[in-house]
Amino acid sequence: MVAGDLSRRRVRRVGIIGAIAGLAAAGVAAGVATERYLVNKARRDPDDPYADEPFGRLPADSVRMVTTPDDVTLRVETVATEATAGDPSAAKATVVFVHGYCLDQGTFHFQRRALTESHLPVRGVFYDQPGHGGSGALPVNEYDMDSLSEALASVIRAVAPRGPLVLVGHSMGAMTIMAYSRRHPEEFAARVAGVALLSTSAGKLDQVSFGAPRALARARRLLLPVFSRAVAMTPGAIDRVRRIAGDLAWLLTRRYGFAIPDPSPALVSYVEKMNTETPIKTVVGFTKTLLEHDEHESLAAFRDVPVLISSGEEDQFTPAAHSVALAEAMPHAKLLMIPQAGHVALLERPHQVSGPLLEFLDACVAPGAAGRPERVLEETPAEEPAGWRRKKKSRDENGTEE
Repeated sequence: MVAGDLSRRRVRRVGIIGAIAGLAAAGVAAGVATERYLVNKARRDPDDPYADEPFGRLPADSVRMVTTPDDVTLRVETVATEATAGDPSAAKATVVFVHGYCLDQGTFHFQRRALTESHLPVRGVFYDQPGHGGSGALPVNEYDMDSLSEALASVIRAVAPRGPLVLVGHSMGAMTIMAYSRRHPEEFAARVAGVALLSTSAGKLDQVSFGAPRALARARRLLLPVFSRAVAMTPGAIDRVRRIAGDLAWLLTRRYGFAIPDPSPALVSYVEKMNTETPIKTVVGFTKTLLEHDEHESLAAFRDVPVLISSGEEDQFTPAAHSVALAEAMPHAKLLMIPQAGHVALLERPHQVSGPLLEFLDACVAPGAAGRPERVLEETPAEEPAGWRRKKKSRDENGTEE
Protein backbone atom coordinates (compact mmCIF):
# COMPACT_ATOMS: atom_id res chain seq x y z
CA MET A 1 0.00 0.00 0.00
CA VAL A 2 2.79 2.37 0.95
CA ALA A 3 4.73 1.38 -2.17
CA GLY A 4 1.64 2.08 -4.29
CA ASP A 5 1.22 5.55 -2.76
CA LEU A 6 4.87 6.39 -3.49
CA SER A 7 4.49 5.21 -7.06
CA ARG A 8 1.39 7.35 -7.56
CA ARG A 9 3.17 10.37 -6.06
CA ARG A 10 6.11 9.89 -8.44
CA VAL A 11 3.76 9.67 -11.42
CA ARG A 12 1.95 12.83 -10.28
CA ARG A 13 5.27 14.67 -9.72
CA VAL A 14 6.59 13.65 -13.13
CA GLY A 15 3.31 14.75 -14.67
CA ILE A 16 3.53 18.19 -13.03
CA ILE A 17 7.18 18.62 -14.06
CA GLY A 18 6.29 17.57 -17.60
CA ALA A 19 3.45 20.08 -17.71
CA ILE A 20 5.70 22.86 -16.45
CA ALA A 21 8.38 21.93 -19.00
CA GLY A 22 5.76 21.84 -21.71
CA LEU A 23 4.48 25.30 -20.77
CA ALA A 24 8.04 26.63 -20.62
CA ALA A 25 8.83 25.18 -24.04
CA ALA A 26 5.63 26.65 -25.42
CA GLY A 27 6.57 30.03 -23.94
CA VAL A 28 10.04 29.90 -25.47
CA ALA A 29 8.58 28.88 -28.82
CA ALA A 30 6.04 31.71 -28.62
CA GLY A 31 8.81 34.16 -27.74
CA VAL A 32 10.96 33.03 -30.66
CA ALA A 33 7.97 33.17 -33.00
CA THR A 34 7.11 36.69 -31.80
CA GLU A 35 10.73 37.82 -32.21
CA ARG A 36 10.87 36.43 -35.74
CA TYR A 37 7.56 38.05 -36.60
CA LEU A 38 8.78 41.45 -35.41
CA VAL A 39 12.14 41.11 -37.17
CA ASN A 40 10.54 39.96 -40.43
CA LYS A 41 8.07 42.83 -40.22
CA ALA A 42 10.91 45.32 -39.71
CA ARG A 43 12.84 43.82 -42.63
CA ARG A 44 9.85 44.23 -44.97
CA ASP A 45 9.38 47.95 -44.31
CA PRO A 46 7.85 49.35 -47.54
CA ASP A 47 9.42 52.77 -46.93
CA ASP A 48 12.99 51.44 -46.77
CA PRO A 49 14.98 53.87 -48.99
CA TYR A 50 17.68 51.26 -49.54
CA ALA A 51 15.42 48.31 -50.36
CA ASP A 52 16.78 48.19 -53.93
CA GLU A 53 20.31 49.36 -53.17
CA PRO A 54 22.90 47.06 -54.86
CA PHE A 55 24.93 46.45 -51.71
CA GLY A 56 27.97 44.32 -52.51
CA ARG A 57 27.31 44.51 -56.24
CA LEU A 58 29.01 47.69 -57.42
CA PRO A 59 30.95 47.37 -60.70
CA ALA A 60 34.75 47.28 -60.79
CA ASP A 61 37.24 48.04 -63.53
CA SER A 62 39.38 45.11 -62.45
CA VAL A 63 39.20 42.23 -59.97
CA ARG A 64 42.28 40.26 -59.06
CA MET A 65 43.76 38.09 -56.33
CA VAL A 66 46.95 39.30 -54.68
CA THR A 67 49.11 36.87 -52.67
CA THR A 68 50.87 38.02 -49.50
CA PRO A 69 54.23 36.72 -48.21
CA ASP A 70 52.15 34.47 -45.89
CA ASP A 71 50.50 32.92 -48.99
CA VAL A 72 47.17 34.55 -48.16
CA THR A 73 45.12 35.45 -51.23
CA LEU A 74 43.43 38.85 -51.11
CA ARG A 75 40.51 39.92 -53.28
CA VAL A 76 41.35 43.34 -54.74
CA GLU A 77 39.08 45.54 -56.86
CA THR A 78 40.02 48.78 -58.62
CA VAL A 79 37.81 51.57 -59.92
CA ALA A 80 38.31 54.72 -61.95
CA THR A 81 36.60 58.07 -61.56
CA GLU A 82 34.91 59.99 -64.37
CA ALA A 83 38.15 61.91 -64.73
CA THR A 84 40.39 58.84 -65.07
CA ALA A 85 38.11 56.37 -66.87
CA GLY A 86 39.90 55.10 -69.96
CA ASP A 87 43.04 57.07 -69.13
CA PRO A 88 44.94 55.64 -66.12
CA SER A 89 47.75 58.12 -66.69
CA ALA A 90 45.36 60.92 -65.66
CA ALA A 91 45.37 59.64 -62.06
CA LYS A 92 47.50 61.80 -59.79
CA ALA A 93 47.18 59.41 -56.86
CA THR A 94 45.85 56.01 -55.85
CA VAL A 95 43.36 55.94 -52.98
CA VAL A 96 43.50 52.66 -51.02
CA PHE A 97 40.49 51.83 -48.83
CA VAL A 98 41.04 49.49 -45.87
CA HIS A 99 37.94 48.11 -44.11
CA GLY A 100 37.44 47.10 -40.50
CA TYR A 101 36.84 44.13 -38.22
CA CYS A 102 34.15 41.60 -39.26
CA LEU A 103 33.32 43.64 -42.37
CA ASP A 104 34.60 43.72 -45.95
CA GLN A 105 35.35 46.22 -48.70
CA GLY A 106 31.61 46.78 -49.14
CA THR A 107 31.72 48.92 -45.99
CA PHE A 108 32.77 51.74 -48.34
CA HIS A 109 29.73 51.20 -50.60
CA PHE A 110 28.58 54.82 -50.69
CA GLN A 111 32.08 56.29 -50.72
CA ARG A 112 33.04 54.04 -53.62
CA ARG A 113 30.05 55.13 -55.64
CA ALA A 114 30.68 58.78 -54.82
CA LEU A 115 34.33 58.41 -55.83
CA THR A 116 33.60 56.73 -59.18
CA GLU A 117 31.08 59.45 -60.09
CA SER A 118 33.44 62.27 -59.12
CA HIS A 119 35.87 64.18 -61.31
CA LEU A 120 38.81 63.63 -58.98
CA PRO A 121 42.04 62.67 -60.81
CA VAL A 122 42.53 59.47 -58.80
CA ARG A 123 41.91 55.73 -58.98
CA GLY A 124 40.40 53.73 -56.14
CA VAL A 125 41.60 50.41 -54.71
CA PHE A 126 39.38 48.30 -52.44
CA TYR A 127 40.33 44.95 -50.94
CA ASP A 128 39.14 42.42 -48.38
CA GLN A 129 41.40 42.07 -45.37
CA PRO A 130 42.75 38.57 -44.53
CA GLY A 131 40.01 36.36 -43.13
CA HIS A 132 37.28 38.67 -44.39
CA GLY A 133 35.06 38.79 -47.46
CA GLY A 134 36.57 37.07 -50.48
CA SER A 135 40.10 36.84 -49.06
CA GLY A 136 41.80 33.81 -47.54
CA ALA A 137 42.49 33.32 -43.85
CA LEU A 138 45.74 34.08 -42.10
CA PRO A 139 47.91 31.21 -40.84
CA VAL A 140 47.21 30.13 -37.27
CA ASN A 141 48.69 32.43 -34.60
CA GLU A 142 49.16 35.34 -37.01
CA TYR A 143 46.07 37.36 -36.22
CA ASP A 144 47.91 40.60 -35.53
CA MET A 145 48.24 44.12 -36.88
CA ASP A 146 51.66 43.40 -38.34
CA SER A 147 50.16 40.72 -40.59
CA LEU A 148 47.42 43.13 -41.67
CA SER A 149 49.98 45.83 -42.42
CA GLU A 150 51.93 43.38 -44.61
CA ALA A 151 48.71 42.54 -46.46
CA LEU A 152 48.25 46.27 -47.15
CA ALA A 153 51.87 46.48 -48.32
CA SER A 154 51.25 43.53 -50.67
CA VAL A 155 48.22 45.23 -52.19
CA ILE A 156 50.15 48.46 -52.70
CA ARG A 157 53.09 46.65 -54.33
CA ALA A 158 50.77 44.73 -56.65
CA VAL A 159 48.32 47.39 -57.84
CA ALA A 160 49.98 50.73 -57.00
CA PRO A 161 53.76 50.23 -57.09
CA ARG A 162 54.45 53.86 -58.04
CA GLY A 163 53.04 57.31 -57.42
CA PRO A 164 51.37 59.12 -54.51
CA LEU A 165 49.00 57.27 -52.19
CA VAL A 166 46.08 58.35 -50.03
CA LEU A 167 45.13 55.77 -47.42
CA VAL A 168 41.56 55.58 -46.07
CA GLY A 169 40.86 53.23 -43.17
CA HIS A 170 37.75 52.42 -41.16
CA SER A 171 38.07 50.99 -37.64
CA MET A 172 40.60 48.10 -37.76
CA GLY A 173 41.48 49.27 -41.28
CA ALA A 174 42.74 52.57 -39.88
CA MET A 175 44.72 50.64 -37.26
CA THR A 176 46.22 48.67 -40.15
CA ILE A 177 47.38 51.95 -41.69
CA MET A 178 48.98 52.98 -38.39
CA ALA A 179 50.86 49.66 -38.28
CA TYR A 180 51.88 50.12 -41.94
CA SER A 181 53.42 53.52 -41.11
CA ARG A 182 55.45 51.86 -38.33
CA ARG A 183 56.64 48.87 -40.38
CA HIS A 184 57.28 50.77 -43.64
CA PRO A 185 58.34 54.25 -42.50
CA GLU A 186 60.40 55.15 -45.56
CA GLU A 187 57.71 54.18 -48.04
CA PHE A 188 55.06 55.90 -45.93
CA ALA A 189 57.07 59.13 -45.78
CA ALA A 190 57.94 59.08 -49.49
CA ARG A 191 54.58 58.14 -51.00
CA VAL A 192 51.65 58.86 -48.69
CA ALA A 193 50.00 62.18 -49.56
CA GLY A 194 47.16 61.93 -47.05
CA VAL A 195 45.42 59.66 -44.54
CA ALA A 196 41.77 59.41 -43.48
CA LEU A 197 41.12 57.63 -40.17
CA LEU A 198 37.43 56.80 -39.77
CA SER A 199 35.83 55.51 -36.54
CA THR A 200 39.03 54.20 -35.03
CA SER A 201 41.44 54.27 -32.11
CA ALA A 202 45.17 54.27 -31.43
CA GLY A 203 44.70 51.99 -28.43
CA LYS A 204 43.22 51.35 -24.96
CA LEU A 205 40.25 49.46 -26.40
CA ASP A 206 40.55 47.05 -23.48
CA GLN A 207 38.91 49.83 -21.43
CA VAL A 208 35.85 50.01 -23.70
CA SER A 209 32.72 47.99 -22.85
CA PHE A 210 31.50 47.85 -26.50
CA GLY A 211 27.96 48.36 -25.26
CA ALA A 212 28.04 45.23 -23.06
CA PRO A 213 27.35 45.25 -19.33
CA ARG A 214 30.50 46.29 -17.48
CA ALA A 215 30.63 43.01 -15.54
CA LEU A 216 30.74 41.06 -18.81
CA ALA A 217 33.30 43.45 -20.25
CA ARG A 218 35.56 42.89 -17.24
CA ALA A 219 35.21 39.12 -17.58
CA ARG A 220 36.05 38.95 -21.29
CA ARG A 221 39.79 38.46 -20.73
CA LEU A 222 39.02 35.39 -18.64
CA LEU A 223 36.44 34.05 -21.10
CA LEU A 224 38.41 34.73 -24.31
CA PRO A 225 40.98 31.87 -23.88
CA VAL A 226 38.18 29.40 -23.11
CA PHE A 227 36.19 30.51 -26.14
CA SER A 228 39.32 30.44 -28.30
CA ARG A 229 39.91 26.78 -27.43
CA ALA A 230 36.29 25.94 -28.20
CA VAL A 231 36.58 27.69 -31.56
CA ALA A 232 39.78 25.81 -32.37
CA MET A 233 37.97 22.50 -31.82
CA THR A 234 34.59 23.21 -33.45
CA PRO A 235 34.76 26.29 -35.74
CA GLY A 236 32.34 24.85 -38.30
CA ALA A 237 29.68 24.08 -35.72
CA ILE A 238 29.90 27.57 -34.22
CA ASP A 239 29.64 29.20 -37.66
CA ARG A 240 26.52 27.13 -38.39
CA VAL A 241 24.93 28.26 -35.14
CA ARG A 242 25.75 31.88 -35.98
CA ARG A 243 23.98 31.56 -39.33
CA ILE A 244 20.93 29.94 -37.73
CA ALA A 245 20.69 32.70 -35.12
CA GLY A 246 20.15 35.28 -37.85
CA ASP A 247 17.28 37.11 -36.16
CA LEU A 248 19.26 37.70 -32.99
CA ALA A 249 22.30 38.79 -35.00
CA TRP A 250 20.13 41.23 -36.95
CA LEU A 251 18.71 42.76 -33.77
CA LEU A 252 22.15 43.07 -32.19
CA THR A 253 23.55 44.69 -35.33
CA ARG A 254 20.74 47.24 -35.34
CA ARG A 255 21.14 47.89 -31.62
CA TYR A 256 24.91 48.27 -31.40
CA GLY A 257 26.04 49.24 -34.91
CA PHE A 258 23.70 52.16 -35.53
CA ALA A 259 22.62 55.27 -33.64
CA ILE A 260 19.56 56.52 -35.54
CA PRO A 261 16.27 55.19 -34.07
CA ASP A 262 15.07 53.30 -37.15
CA PRO A 263 17.94 52.49 -39.53
CA SER A 264 17.18 51.12 -42.97
CA PRO A 265 16.37 47.39 -42.62
CA ALA A 266 18.26 46.66 -45.86
CA LEU A 267 21.30 48.47 -44.49
CA VAL A 268 21.14 46.57 -41.19
CA SER A 269 20.84 43.31 -43.12
CA TYR A 270 23.88 44.18 -45.21
CA VAL A 271 26.06 44.90 -42.17
CA GLU A 272 24.74 41.81 -40.38
CA LYS A 273 25.56 39.69 -43.45
CA MET A 274 29.16 40.94 -43.45
CA ASN A 275 29.44 40.20 -39.72
CA THR A 276 27.92 36.71 -39.94
CA GLU A 277 29.94 35.66 -42.98
CA THR A 278 33.21 36.49 -41.21
CA PRO A 279 34.53 33.10 -39.98
CA ILE A 280 34.53 32.64 -36.22
CA LYS A 281 38.29 31.95 -36.31
CA THR A 282 38.79 35.47 -37.67
CA VAL A 283 36.38 36.96 -35.16
CA VAL A 284 38.13 35.40 -32.16
CA GLY A 285 41.62 35.66 -33.63
CA PHE A 286 41.47 39.45 -33.92
CA THR A 287 39.56 40.08 -30.68
CA LYS A 288 42.67 39.77 -28.52
CA THR A 289 44.64 41.81 -31.07
CA LEU A 290 42.16 44.68 -30.91
CA LEU A 291 42.11 44.68 -27.12
CA GLU A 292 45.93 44.86 -27.01
CA HIS A 293 46.28 47.27 -29.94
CA ASP A 294 48.48 50.30 -29.17
CA GLU A 295 49.88 52.41 -31.99
CA HIS A 296 50.30 55.74 -30.18
CA GLU A 297 54.02 55.83 -30.97
CA SER A 298 53.39 55.34 -34.70
CA LEU A 299 51.38 58.59 -34.86
CA ALA A 300 54.63 60.56 -35.14
CA ALA A 301 54.79 59.39 -38.78
CA PHE A 302 51.63 61.39 -39.52
CA ARG A 303 52.92 64.78 -38.43
CA ASP A 304 53.85 65.90 -41.97
CA VAL A 305 50.86 64.28 -43.70
CA PRO A 306 47.38 65.78 -44.17
CA VAL A 307 44.98 63.83 -41.94
CA LEU A 308 41.19 63.60 -41.76
CA ILE A 309 39.74 62.05 -38.59
CA SER A 310 36.05 61.16 -38.48
CA SER A 311 33.80 59.57 -35.87
CA GLY A 312 30.14 59.01 -35.10
CA GLU A 313 29.33 60.74 -31.82
CA GLU A 314 27.50 57.62 -30.54
CA ASP A 315 30.05 54.99 -31.61
CA GLN A 316 30.03 52.18 -29.02
CA PHE A 317 33.00 50.24 -30.42
CA THR A 318 35.61 52.95 -30.94
CA PRO A 319 34.09 55.82 -28.93
CA ALA A 320 34.32 59.38 -30.23
CA ALA A 321 36.70 60.23 -27.38
CA HIS A 322 39.30 58.03 -29.09
CA SER A 323 39.06 60.12 -32.26
CA VAL A 324 39.39 63.29 -30.18
CA ALA A 325 42.53 61.79 -28.62
CA LEU A 326 43.90 61.09 -32.11
CA ALA A 327 43.26 64.70 -33.11
CA GLU A 328 45.01 65.94 -29.98
CA ALA A 329 48.04 63.83 -30.92
CA MET A 330 47.96 65.30 -34.44
CA PRO A 331 47.05 69.00 -34.03
CA HIS A 332 47.21 69.58 -37.79
CA ALA A 333 44.43 67.06 -38.47
CA LYS A 334 40.88 67.91 -39.45
CA LEU A 335 38.40 66.39 -36.97
CA LEU A 336 34.89 65.60 -38.18
CA MET A 337 32.29 64.60 -35.57
CA ILE A 338 29.01 63.21 -36.90
CA PRO A 339 25.95 63.56 -34.64
CA GLN A 340 23.50 60.68 -34.24
CA ALA A 341 25.84 58.17 -35.87
CA GLY A 342 27.38 54.92 -34.65
CA HIS A 343 30.36 52.80 -35.64
CA VAL A 344 29.34 52.45 -39.29
CA ALA A 345 28.73 56.17 -39.78
CA LEU A 346 30.04 55.85 -43.34
CA LEU A 347 26.96 53.72 -44.11
CA GLU A 348 24.55 55.26 -41.63
CA ARG A 349 25.26 58.90 -42.60
CA PRO A 350 26.87 58.43 -46.03
CA HIS A 351 26.73 61.98 -47.35
CA GLN A 352 28.21 63.36 -44.12
CA VAL A 353 31.24 61.13 -44.62
CA SER A 354 31.49 61.05 -48.42
CA GLY A 355 31.32 64.82 -48.97
CA PRO A 356 34.14 65.76 -46.57
CA LEU A 357 36.17 62.74 -47.70
CA LEU A 358 36.02 63.78 -51.37
CA GLU A 359 36.98 67.33 -50.40
CA PHE A 360 39.92 65.95 -48.45
CA LEU A 361 41.05 63.77 -51.36
CA ASP A 362 40.80 66.76 -53.70
CA ALA A 363 43.02 68.80 -51.36
CA CYS A 364 45.56 65.96 -51.14
CA VAL A 365 46.03 65.78 -54.92
CA ALA A 366 45.73 69.51 -55.67
CA PRO A 367 48.80 71.09 -57.30
CA GLY A 368 51.32 72.00 -54.64
CA ALA A 369 49.45 70.17 -51.89
CA ALA A 370 51.86 69.56 -49.01
CA GLY A 371 52.62 70.55 -45.46
CA ARG A 372 50.32 70.72 -42.50
CA PRO A 373 46.77 71.92 -43.18
CA GLU A 374 45.19 74.22 -40.65
CA ARG A 375 43.44 72.38 -37.79
CA VAL A 376 39.68 72.47 -38.19
CA LEU A 377 37.09 71.09 -35.78
CA GLU A 378 33.95 70.58 -37.79
CA GLU A 379 30.54 69.47 -36.66
CA THR A 380 27.92 68.59 -39.23
CA PRO A 381 24.23 68.97 -38.43
CA ALA A 382 22.17 65.83 -38.03
CA GLU A 383 20.68 64.93 -41.39
CA GLU A 384 17.35 63.66 -40.06
CA PRO A 385 16.74 64.14 -36.33
CA ALA A 386 13.71 61.87 -36.44
CA GLY A 387 15.57 59.01 -38.12
CA TRP A 388 15.80 58.03 -41.76
CA ARG A 389 12.09 57.45 -42.36
CA ARG A 390 10.76 59.09 -45.49
CA LYS A 391 9.25 58.24 -48.84
CA LYS A 392 11.58 56.93 -51.50
CA LYS A 393 13.05 59.70 -53.62
CA SER A 394 15.82 59.92 -56.18
CA ARG A 395 19.23 59.94 -54.52
CA ASP A 396 22.52 61.49 -55.50
CA GLU A 397 25.86 59.72 -55.40
CA ASN A 398 26.32 60.29 -51.69
CA GLY A 399 23.02 58.75 -50.70
CA THR A 400 21.27 62.09 -50.08
CA GLU A 401 17.94 63.16 -51.51
CA GLU A 402 17.70 65.38 -54.54
